[in-house]
Amino acid sequence: MGISRRAVIVGGAGALVLVVGGGIGLVEAGVLPGRARLDATLGRDGGGGTVPDIEPGPSISGSFRSTARRTTVGYSILRPPGQTGTLPVAVVLHGRSVTHTEAVTGLHYDRYLAAAVAGGVPPFALVTVDGGDIVYWHQRENGDDPLTMIRDELLPIVAEQGLRTDRIGVTGWSMGGYGALLIGGQLGAAKVAAVAAISPALFADYASSSAGAYDSEADFEANDPRADPTRLDGIQVLIDCGTDDPFADQARAMRNLLHPAPAGAMTGGAHTAAYMTRVAPQQMAFLGNALHPA
Repeated sequence: MGISRRAVIVGGAGALVLVVGGGIGLVEAGVLPGRARLDATLGRDGGGGTVPDIEPGPSISGSFRSTARRTTVGYSILRPPGQTGTLPVAVVLHGRSVTHTEAVTGLHYDRYLAAAVAGGVPPFALVTVDGGDIVYWHQRENGDDPLTMIRDELLPIVAEQGLRTDRIGVTGWSMGGYGALLIGGQLGAAKVAAVAAISPALFADYASSSAGAYDSEADFEANDPRADPTRLDGIQVLIDCGTDDPFADQARAMRNLLHPAPAGAMTGGAHTAAYMTRVAPQQMAFLGNALHPA
């Protein structure tokens, strides 16, 4: 889950100030970055999600040699229980420093999907895929091209499994939340029905971005989804982010740029699995309903 170098450094300093110098009033005002830790300690962060106690549906995993990414790419297709027919799909983009498997082993999306459909959400499948450690889901100067991989290589494989890929959803967390906003806009409303960005790693500028996230300032500017939010016109968008998340200001700014206003909200929580699992039920319901228009 990508957090800027500055956020990590300042977070440590904030903890030191809070312990040594007190200053709870400054934390309350949002001045000290120790506020996230204090809110969690005091139970004001909204708490974590409860992983559904439900058996997940069938899944298949595989890999392919990607010409677009110049490497071997792993993927998994997750269906809800009892759903063997043609279903629409949402592509899941992972966060930094993990692989596509984190969607199941870390965030339990297979169980959240199963619970959502059992609760009446229209059925759909999730497709998780590897996007590289710090590629940040955009074409890099070394030729690594996740968008082309998804469009021209992954989706045909998914279609061969009997799933519908004419119009898809794109979702992800942290680096993948940013990627969902970016790739949704790049593919456009003709191909993408819904984008669900969870705790999106949106940086204020190139100088504050995570090391390796962009090749240059020009690369940052060319791949900033805030530069032209109209590219998401015609796509249903959800943006969820915790108010104690280091990306909260930029997530709020992105929300304010979109018209109509996106689904989701800025609520208590930080850049943690606890927050991301807490909003997972809403994420799944949003995707299922958007992929089955009335």
